Amino acid sequence: MKILVLNCGSSSLKYQLIDMDTTDVLAVGLCERIGIDGRLKHEPEGKDTFVSEAPLPDHNAAVKAVMDALLDKDHGVISDISEIGGVGHRVVHGGESFSESVIITPEVKAAIEDCCKLAPLHNPANLIGINACEALMPGVPQVAVFDTAFHQTMPEKAYMYALPYEMYEKHKIRKYGFHGTSHKFVTGKCAELMGKAPEDISIITCHLGNGGSLSAVKNGKCVDTTMGLTPLAGIVMGTRCGNIDPAIVNFLMEAEGLSGKEVDNMMNKQSGVLGLSGVSSDFRDLEAAANDGNKRARIALDTFHYNVAKFIGEYLVALNGTDAIVFTAGIGENSGSSRQEICNYLTFLGIKLDPEKNAQRGKAQCISTPDSPIKVFVIPTNEELMIAQDTDRLING
Repeated sequence: MKILVLNCGSSSLKYQLIDMDTTDVLAVGLCERIGIDGRLKHEPEGKDTFVSEAPLPDHNAAVKAVMDALLDKDHGVISDISEIGGVGHRVVHGGESFSESVIITPEVKAAIEDCCKLAPLHNPANLIGINACEALMPGVPQVAVFDTAFHQTMPEKAYMYALPYEMYEKHKIRKYGFHGTSHKFVTGKCAELMGKAPEDISIITCHLGNGGSLSAVKNGKCVDTTMGLTPLAGIVMGTRCGNIDPAIVNFLMEAEGLSGKEVDNMMNKQSGVLGLSGVSSDFRDLEAAANDGNKRARIALDTFHYNVAKFIGEYLVALNGTDAIVFTAGIGENSGSSRQEICNYLTFLGIKLDPEKNAQRGKAQCISTPDSPIKVFVIPTNEELMIAQDTDRLING
């Protein structure tokens, strides 16, 4: 069976077509500038990359462009739309309604729409993608895979905020967490590498990219995570500030004459390591600048590493110890220096990294020394494969 995986953003659409018999990626692509002018980049396996600058007025047009690219006689990878057995949609927010992936029904769509107030930039676009696929691929099963689902096993003591309880009852203000598909994928992969079942291990997963989050996973289930009601909470990120004193918001509104939306924009898009360094939100640029003597770039990196290490310490308490620490996503997978700097704070636990293995990229492996009592792994994440696997499992029972 071939599964189409879609990730719809407000003005973009990422996709992969995966053959589930082999898990081979047959094509990967991106539609961007939807509603502006439009651009499609289509990369079929074994063929030349195809780029189209044709207008994409809306997501319906983008999904149609994807179908046309997949079927094209020159750069396509299937001969008929019936070869696609299902579509897996990344949906950012499932609220408290979904603790696992589900086949999409009218009731599921209504619940996703109800969560739009919790993810106003993402859920509406996710729904548009679902509706577009239903219109263009009638009868093909659609599955929703939620970023928040993996974290729905958190206990109340972990997800409740100390606000008046009515705020939770009225508005569902609580910690939800994100990157759940990635945390779930690397949890399963870590258990496999350790030769154990997920329910037999406790681990700390570190999804470190331009956006980042950590999760405490006990017996295969999330018991805490760093992101909160929104993806702004938690660690310092590329452009997001992470956890700060909430009174800063009101202070900035008064001191700088800013609106709430302007402060929110500052915290989401102008802060993090970009705001601290004044250089970039790209950690490769920061490392280069820091190595050239840029003090603010060094401060930004040091703050990030310290921040991640502190949350690892917090989750050691939440788990009452851990079997392993897993690094994944762009920085987690590719920056040996960041992994080393973070683990330098954990030497009191006896953790030691193998320098040669820590310098390698793109390989799922243990990078700690044999005598390290807590194992450290690098595991490349694959959210698209996780979505495809969930879609295949639900469609085929």
